[in-house]
Amino acid sequence: MQMQVKTITRVDPSLRVDPHASIDAYDPEGELMLLHFGPQHPSTHGVFRIDLYLDGEIIVKAVPQAGYLHRAVEKLLERLTYVQGTPIVDKNDYVAPMTNEQALNMAYEKLLGLEVPRRARWMRTIFAELQRIASHLLAVGTFSVDLGGALGGGTTVFMHCFRERELILDLFEDVTGARFHYNTHTIGGNRHDIPAGWAQKVKAAMATIRSRIDEYIDVTLENRIFQVRTRGVGVLDAELALELGITGPNLRASGIDHDLRRDAPFHAYDEVKVNVAVAQGGDCFARAQVRFDEMIESCRLVTEMVDALPEGPINSGKPTKLPIQTKVPAGQTYVGIETARGELGTWLIADGTQFPYRLKIRPPSLHALSAVPYILPGSTVSDAVATLGSLDPIMGEVDR
Repeated sequence: MQMQVKTITRVDPSLRVDPHASIDAYDPEGELMLLHFGPQHPSTHGVFRIDLYLDGEIIVKAVPQAGYLHRAVEKLLERLTYVQGTPIVDKNDYVAPMTNEQALNMAYEKLLGLEVPRRARWMRTIFAELQRIASHLLAVGTFSVDLGGALGGGTTVFMHCFRERELILDLFEDVTGARFHYNTHTIGGNRHDIPAGWAQKVKAAMATIRSRIDEYIDVTLENRIFQVRTRGVGVLDAELALELGITGPNLRASGIDHDLRRDAPFHAYDEVKVNVAVAQGGDCFARAQVRFDEMIESCRLVTEMVDALPEGPINSGKPTKLPIQTKVPAGQTYVGIETARGELGTWLIADGTQFPYRLKIRPPSLHALSAVPYILPGSTVSDAVATLGSLDPIMGEVDR
């Protein structure tokens, strides 16, 4: 029996693209060129490569190639004790390290049956919202650079976003002594408590960032050139987003009202009201809009919560004297939390020893990149740069 080969014809952006179609049977009148976009390229947001098959300036097929940054984090976690794993996952989503620590330790705590003290739960929630703001500031800033000349080179927005992001890193440094990789979440709670006067610094930083978000919106979402470069570009429809398991801002920008902070609340999210940001269109513009709205909401949440932070202990676990002292009972569990990029999950199988038997991380960035073969064909190379930036992938999280 002769195998049938799916053919690629001229791409209609309004139709669903088949990423598995063979390039060998493309329209013979087309003059194809293969462009290796990355892995060493500033617009790939890390060590990432996409093989773009071009007919002129139009992409007819996109083949993503991940794995250049693979560090075997999951296998490392299986060779390290439970208390040694937290600083390892800091390097996955290195733009929001604390949420990586949170997802990992919550899985351990679930099998251990540990109840995290209320103060620690509130602290973790405040930290998570601060990380969301810091992550989105970086996303919006680098996205503006990706658009390049459309925004005067985009550097103005980028530098201003970094200016505000430094305010959040200052807050984290006050708590943990570190500005990037914190190692502050531990099994049963947190390692560092809030220092004196920190709440006032937080409120001042949130007031500054909140006022300047309006400036960012004026020079991006309200900018005619920004709108032309992003509206209708990289459209991800709701049905495809759900099929690919895409979560977070990329899913909500496609009109799906889903957020684990509200729909499956963890830590202090069951004690506060979260207004979920949703947009329509599923394009680059909608994804930027959702991130701006989420920053505004996170500023509100942090300001309200830091004033209401309860008193009490910050850890329910025993002090760690030896790394091998913690044994997790045999069993398996899955814990998913809402991060700046969507659902970050930890699936853990324990065998009763000091080491995880199997640990699997569900990275939202990997699912986001799975949309690339579907949404890039039909667009130009310059639009591909905008589309990839709007998905906000972190390659350390993708490759793990």
